Parts: sequence; C-alpha cells; structure tokens
Amino acid sequence: MANLNLKRLAGYKEFPGPLVTVIMDGVGIGKRDDSDGVFLAHKPVLDELFKERLFTKLKAHGTAVGLPSDEDMGNSEVGHNALGAGRVFSQGSKLVNEAISSGKIFDGKAWSNVRQRWLAGGTVHFIGLLSDGNVHSHANQLYALIDRCAKGGAKRVRVHPLLDGRDVGEKSALDYIGPLEKRLADFCRDGRDYRIGSGGGRMVTTMDRYCANWGVVEKGWMAHVLGEGRQFKSASEAVRAYYAEDPRMTDQYMDSFVVAEDGRPVGTIEDGDAVVFFNFRGDRAIEISRAFEEKDFKEFDRGRVPGVFYAGMMEYDGDAKIPKNYLVEPPAIERTLGQYLCASGVASFAASETQKFGHVTYFWNGNNSGYLDAKLEKYVEVPSDRVPFDERPWMKAGEITDEVLRAIAGGERKFIRLNYPNGDMVGHTGNMAAVRIAVAAVDLGLSRLLPAVEKAKGVLMVTADHGNADKMFTVEKDGRKTPFVAHTLNPAPFIIKDFSGANAWELADIRGAGLSNVAAAICMLLGFEPPEDYDPSLIRLG
Repeated sequence: MANLNLKRLAGYKEFPGPLVTVIMDGVGIGKRDDSDGVFLAHKPVLDELFKERLFTKLKAHGTAVGLPSDEDMGNSEVGHNALGAGRVFSQGSKLVNEAISSGKIFDGKAWSNVRQRWLAGGTVHFIGLLSDGNVHSHANQLYALIDRCAKGGAKRVRVHPLLDGRDVGEKSALDYIGPLEKRLADFCRDGRDYRIGSGGGRMVTTMDRYCANWGVVEKGWMAHVLGEGRQFKSASEAVRAYYAEDPRMTDQYMDSFVVAEDGRPVGTIEDGDAVVFFNFRGDRAIEISRAFEEKDFKEFDRGRVPGVFYAGMMEYDGDAKIPKNYLVEPPAIERTLGQYLCASGVASFAASETQKFGHVTYFWNGNNSGYLDAKLEKYVEVPSDRVPFDERPWMKAGEITDEVLRAIAGGERKFIRLNYPNGDMVGHTGNMAAVRIAVAAVDLGLSRLLPAVEKAKGVLMVTADHGNADKMFTVEKDGRKTPFVAHTLNPAPFIIKDFSGANAWELADIRGAGLSNVAAAICMLLGFEPPEDYDPSLIRLG
C-alpha cells in the first residue's frame, strides 16, 4: 500500500491523545416531540454535545449514501461504507435495479446456471426478505426474477419469503404475502407450478448475522430445505393464524411455517434444484449461504444436504468469497480510509458487540473481512446477548466502553472507532420505554469516554450511521399512533469535541453534507490531507 501514503497537512500541530470516533447506531436527529425516543431519553452528555460549536447535521439516507432515491432510508451497511470510504458508491438496491433494467443480471454465468437447472427439470427456489423496505431486499426485484423464470420456460418455482416488520410496518406481512400469492397463482393458470413453500419472521428464521445465533439459520434450513415446521395450507393462512394466537405478534418475530398439502410440504429443496437468495445486503445473508455451500459445515446438523446450484443476489463477503456464485457484482470499494491510514503508519482500534462488529470492520473497510494490517490494527468483538433487545436495552454499551477506555489508556492507538448498537437494535423493537433506556445507555458510555479523552488530550468525534430511535410512531389521520420500527430519513449528528487545543478547527461550508464527508475530516484531524477524490472535509483549519 506504499502508493496510498497520505500527505501531511500544512500548518497542522500534533496532539498527544487519540482521535476517538463514536458511531451511535440508529441515533438520528428527529422532530423533538413525543415520537422521538432520542429526544425523550435522559441524555445529559449528548444534550451538551449538541451545543458544541463544531456540530452539524449529515444526510444519512438516499442518494447521499448511494441508494436510488431520497425516499430510501439509510441503513448500517451503506452508512458504514460511506463513513469508511469517503465517497458515495452505488449500493445494493441501486446496483441490482441497474442490472435488472439493463438485463445484465440475466447475462451472467450465475443466471445461466439457474436456467440450466430448470431446463433439466429442477425447481427454482427464491429465499429472502419479502418487503419493499429496500434495506435488505425489494419485492420488485424478486418479481423480476420470477417473471424471467416464467418467460424462460421454468415449470416449477418455489418462494420462501422471510417476513420483515422491521424496515416496514411491524404487522404488514399480508400486504406483501397477498400480492405474491396472487402473482404466483396467475402463472399457474398457464400450466406452471409456482407457489410459496415456506417462510418465517426475519429475526427467528434464516437471517442471523455475525454468527450471533445459528439456531435462527437452522430453523430456516429445516423449513426451506427439509420442509420441517408447523404446516399451513398457505402463507397467508400462517400469518393470520399467528396474529390470532398472539395479538402482540409482529412480523419479524413470527415463527417459521411450511406450506403443505395432505401433510406433505410443497416446497422442499431437492437434488438438481437451483436456489437464489435474493437479498442484496450481505450481513444477514452470509450464514445461510455458508449452510448451502460448505462441505465441512459444523454449525448445526443439516440432516439432508441437497446437491443444488446456489447463488446470492450479490457477493456478500468479498474477502471470504461468500457465496461462490452471485447474480450482481458488488460495488468495488477500494482505497478506503483504513487502507490509507495503514499505509501512512497510523495505529488503529475498532470495537463493538457482535450485532455491529462487522459494521466497524467489514463494512467500514469496503466489504472486506479481516485485518488490513494486523501489525497496526486491533479489532475487539464483545459477544452480544441472545435475548430480545428490549429486554436488555443497555446491551453491551458498558463492555464496549471498557474496551475503548483500555485502548485510550494504552496510548498506542491514534485512531479509535466504536459502534454503540443500542439506538438501532432496540429501536427496531418499537418499545419506547426500552428505547429511552437504550439511548441513555449510550449517553452513559459517552460520559465515561469524555474524561478519558480529555485526560489523554485527544479529540472526540460523535456521529451516527442513520436514524431509528428518533422516530417511534407515526400519527394517522384519525389520530391513532402507529408504531414505527424502521430506519428514518432523519439526519445524523456530527460533533467534534477537541480536548487538545492543538489546532483551531472550524466547520466547513458544505452544501448537502453527508456521511461520506466524515472520512476527509478524520484525515485532517489526524494531520493528513484527504485524498483528492474523497468528498470534502466537514472541517478546516482556522
């Protein structure tokens, strides 16, 4: 990486401590009303930081983070990509839409192999999140793939939808299951056999991430592949039954189900079939991909392992090459901030708990796993609790803070970054009381970090990757309050608290500043000129 050496910043004065960058996951700047869990939380430290001279708001959604339109909410994946890359790249949904629109997705080797399977009499299976939340997937992209199967002569298709209730309304499953069942039934009138085979809520079926709970993937495998699970005549019947049995049930936590006729599952995955996982986002797609592809898989007993052609919508892990086959090429994110800092000899430290560990490592580093330079970097993962997050809304904020305090005291790491997951993970539960505790836990972490950074004569930067806890419900026309558990379109805070006094920093006047402008600011705070093609820095030397 010798060619990535950064130039020193003219007029810059070194400071003794580290630059500590705090990412408050899911803590946006909302309306400051009774729907705003951040505003309502006890957060004296954040309240004071919001008054800092070096405070501004950043766009964290839509085109500012590479998504198709400004109606698209941001997410942790694209947010950390932007933070770590210093530029905006076309991201998951946009890449897939472009590939579908141009037809490129159907010209690749992966789709050709899917086609060969159906021509040989195999079934095509689609597994993935069924919604238009546009964070992990989009229903229209699934429909495009199914339509292509029909036009290409595929006789038998099975869809295994995972219910959202997180990036869309918490009980909106039937809004997506109903149209899908109708569309599949329309194809059947032309002599095809297109049906839903199985499904379940995303938080309990298939879509685990960061190896937090392999039991979630196992439950999905049993339903999708083996046809083992509670049986129903249709997916819509399953959803209605679960709602009726537990009025508190929300889609993301709905148990798995299997569609069956006369006690026999209609959608098991067999030798010779093709399987496409149609999520474009990687974190919750890696584990199920491993289950399909690894010969020496040991995370759970798969029972029967069918010989199938498996492909992801995209490559979910560029370093580990997961999966081996994929329909759309991922964004080529090179020359990340981490690469530049390693090439320039900056020792760094990254920490979070399991739920967001990959965001301050894998996503921050441009969708690549592992160390860029193990001699200069240290990553610490604090294992997450395996409980509903609103039952322990403080999560591991204390333990993350402990690790960072040790790194600050050690004096060996010039750049330290951490992610507090609380605002996002608890925000998704819709539990307002828990959300307020979650934000308070983050604030408590900050209250411990500030004196440590001050003692070290360092610099504290505080920001977020997107909003979530800042909007907990919407008010309908009739006055009803509807829970809102998705990410928001609200801006993220950006704050610098300089305890060193070494340099006279000022906010730069940048129109429409977003998360991608942060990397250049980090370069400058560390005494380097930002790379020429990075988005402009949020700060300047006074």
